[in-house]
Amino acid sequence: MTGEHTAAAAATPAPPGRLRHLVIVLGDQLDEQSSAFDGFDAERDCVWMAEVAEESTHVWSAKQRIALFLSAMRHFAESLRARGWTVHYTRLDDSANGGTLAAQLHRDIDTLSPQALVMTAPGDWRVLQSMRTAANASGKPLDLRDDRHFFSTVRDFAAHAEGRKQLRLEYWYRELRTKNGILMEGGKPAGGQWNFDADNRQSFGAAGPGALPPRSFFAPDAITQGVMALVNARFSGHPGTLDSFGWPVTRAQALLALDGFIAQRLPLFGQYEDAMWHGEAWLYHSHLSSSMNLKLLGAREVVAAAEAAWRAGHAPLAAVEGFVRQILGWREFVRGIYWTQMPDYAGCNELDAQQPLPDFYWTGQTDMACLRDALTQTLAHGYAHHIQRLMVTGLYALLLGVRPQAVHEWYLAVYVDAVEWVEMPNVLGMSQFADGGLMASKPYAATGKYIQRMSNHCKGCRFDPAEATGDKACPFTTLYWDFLMRHEPRLAKNPRMALQVKNIARLTPEKRALILQQAQSHQTLASQPLSP
Repeated sequence: MTGEHTAAAAATPAPPGRLRHLVIVLGDQLDEQSSAFDGFDAERDCVWMAEVAEESTHVWSAKQRIALFLSAMRHFAESLRARGWTVHYTRLDDSANGGTLAAQLHRDIDTLSPQALVMTAPGDWRVLQSMRTAANASGKPLDLRDDRHFFSTVRDFAAHAEGRKQLRLEYWYRELRTKNGILMEGGKPAGGQWNFDADNRQSFGAAGPGALPPRSFFAPDAITQGVMALVNARFSGHPGTLDSFGWPVTRAQALLALDGFIAQRLPLFGQYEDAMWHGEAWLYHSHLSSSMNLKLLGAREVVAAAEAAWRAGHAPLAAVEGFVRQILGWREFVRGIYWTQMPDYAGCNELDAQQPLPDFYWTGQTDMACLRDALTQTLAHGYAHHIQRLMVTGLYALLLGVRPQAVHEWYLAVYVDAVEWVEMPNVLGMSQFADGGLMASKPYAATGKYIQRMSNHCKGCRFDPAEATGDKACPFTTLYWDFLMRHEPRLAKNPRMALQVKNIARLTPEKRALILQQAQSHQTLASQPLSP
């Protein structure tokens, strides 16, 4: 930033009627290098931030998620004030709180009377519409700027997508790697190949993961403790607990978390990125997505740190490529899908799934060991790694036939890193195949044997993943065959599902009837509300 941006005590708030720009900063835009601050004049401009109940209640947000956003916002506001900038900040418990972003912004525009509004483009369609509505109602111009946090713009993705019959991550990923020179050597991919999945994605084996590196934990300071007390009082009936809260809430903490991942977990990340183990939440994953989605960390600096670790010989190429693909590839891909397909994308339900989300998703009270572990961990920490999300909680919902919007709302509510632009396509497209294959080339359908192969959950479970019917039948396996039979005509047209669909022919009519009966019985049981 230029020198004028670092002016300190000389800055004084402009009186009403003389304010030039009201610079809007949302809870997932906590970046002092944000485009919204380009040209910021501490003597004539003011930063606007607001905590409003709507952002915690439009979905039934879990306590960990609410606390992370509020604490990070309050810390960010303090960092701006320390630079001498004026911050007009509305707290959740302020008596004059308008309750929604649009209402609060409209009220503050009337009070502060800025000449214009400035903001970096929001990550959510809903929020963008509310900001535009408030600006239009006030008659103030809104300067909407690109989000520089990403490697690409939505316009870049739209240009990439134009004329293509299918959108696939691999081509977008290669394009971005080449354009940005990441993991490239002499114009070719480092190591002679783009993808190292064959070297990654192993299980821990019977011996288990052994000694694991620690989670990066940040003890709550006074600001965070105040937020936690507020959340426990104001949202006492919301899911989860704050007992384990230790997420990064400042940029300094986020940088320490990045350093910890690079030093301690990245070398084995690729090898065990898909592995699960009972009672082990953190494993070799980065735990950086919440910091990145709040913009406490930049995507470029995270990717650069991982690439530097490989070039220094600290981490193998396979691990680094697998990690980089999650950020440079998948994260950019889902953002492009979201913004080029909204708002219609939010309602997609290609498989006509209509089952309700089971109540035990909010409690973890289920006999299925893998689901119980993933759900209780999620409610305790606001976190689960990508395979727990895709191939446990997501897989079960897909096979059961849960209405995809209910699944989306649950993911948006319970995970600390959930913001809609990244969460919705991952859930509706990747996990639930609700978009009919726009994002993913096939439904990620599997029996309980996948979970058995990648974890130790089945060892302590009363269900047998090899059984589709009977008292010990694994619900994942029962519902897998039921899913294939329900959607056989559609899936038979998908080349990547052909082998799985052919396996249906091995089932006798009697076996099909038993599977159907057991699946229907399980669906009825799963849809029943929990006893008080």
